[in-house]
Amino acid sequence: MKRISAVLLFVFSLFSHTIINAQDLLQAGPMVGYSAMRETALWVQTKSEVKVKIAYWNVTDPKKKFYTNEIASVKENGFTTKLIADQLEPGQKYNYELYINGKKIKRDYELKFQTQKLWQWREDPPAFSFATGSGAYINETVYDRPGKPYGDNYETYLSIHNKKPDFMLWLGDNVYLREVDLDSWSGIIKRNTHSRSTQEIQPMLGSMHHYAIWDDHDFGPNNSDRGFYLKEKTLEAFKLFWLNPTYGINGKPGTTSYFQWADVDFFLMDDRYYRTPDDGKSETKAMFGDEQVQWLIDNLIYSKAPFKFVVTGGQFLNPEWADENHTNFMAEKEKILKAIEASGIEGVIFLTGDVHRTEITKMERSNNYPLYDFTISPLTSGPSKAYPNAWRIDSTLVTERNFAVFSFSGKRKERVLKCTVYDSRGNEKWVYSVNENELKTKKQ
Repeated sequence: MKRISAVLLFVFSLFSHTIINAQDLLQAGPMVGYSAMRETALWVQTKSEVKVKIAYWNVTDPKKKFYTNEIASVKENGFTTKLIADQLEPGQKYNYELYINGKKIKRDYELKFQTQKLWQWREDPPAFSFATGSGAYINETVYDRPGKPYGDNYETYLSIHNKKPDFMLWLGDNVYLREVDLDSWSGIIKRNTHSRSTQEIQPMLGSMHHYAIWDDHDFGPNNSDRGFYLKEKTLEAFKLFWLNPTYGINGKPGTTSYFQWADVDFFLMDDRYYRTPDDGKSETKAMFGDEQVQWLIDNLIYSKAPFKFVVTGGQFLNPEWADENHTNFMAEKEKILKAIEASGIEGVIFLTGDVHRTEITKMERSNNYPLYDFTISPLTSGPSKAYPNAWRIDSTLVTERNFAVFSFSGKRKERVLKCTVYDSRGNEKWVYSVNENELKTKKQ
């Protein structure tokens, strides 16, 4: 009898050890990427080369499980994996679970995703919300600059999770490459891994969808441009760590992309890969470049969305020659604004980050609707003081760590956007609403 008990104890301890080892193989995630009507992308990072898969099921039928393909994580890709859940139906909610080497990995929060609803030609567009912000600095003392830590208030991510938005839209500077990271693929991967592994960020990664643009600190050095010699590598890392629907346009490299949620369009701009040097004298300065500008104008004209978000790292409308706002690239800025005016494009809103403060810039236009630039920053990097902005709505200035939640509601042709800004603890700072009919071209 004692011999049998000893054998059972050995088998149980071996089984427990296997579970613990599988759990310890997870580095970060899982994270939910883009949402379509028939598929969703999921991301997982492990600590070594293992096999990863995800089981998922409709919340209304938990006994009927589907599985992604099993993918091997490899060192060359930073042990990241991209898994596609493609046995889905529109407008449904799903739960999922992660398996590493065939063993289920327990997480202390609900893992869930959703598909977009097939509402067109059937009903009014559904209500939804998204969270957003820029500037996500995660300290690592040994590699940070000496002095007071630049990152803080990581509870911001838990506050975002508690608001339960449908997705998170990251506005750039999602990681901060340090000097030690900027000269090698190993450094780039280590910095992205360090940021993505932050404990407070895990619940929001696994329970809402994520889209992202980049800015200088996840592209390269501070204020970097197209000349950065490792930009192909940082682009490769961006594609490994974020699950946007696409990357680049017209077969060209970059992070430019587009997605739609319900009836709202989002144009994700790349403000680094083709950016001309600040000190260049031989050509017209450009943030996006001609091809990307034309892509944006063409698609804004085509869009029928009541709200058309142009999402870019730096401020667009601020009229001051300061920071890295688009006024420093005046010819390109005017080309975009003139196209919006000449083509009668309605519902355009700029969504930006970078400047380590939050504010709304409102550009009044004669005989036309006003243009808005919602700047939301920073999440966990250091806040800045107020800098000049003649078109700022003063009541919207926030100079502490914060984030925003945009919500959309109402019937078709009467949609209302509401932006609520919160501090890192989730306390409301201000609310600003815009009705889609306020963004219509005025009839002459």
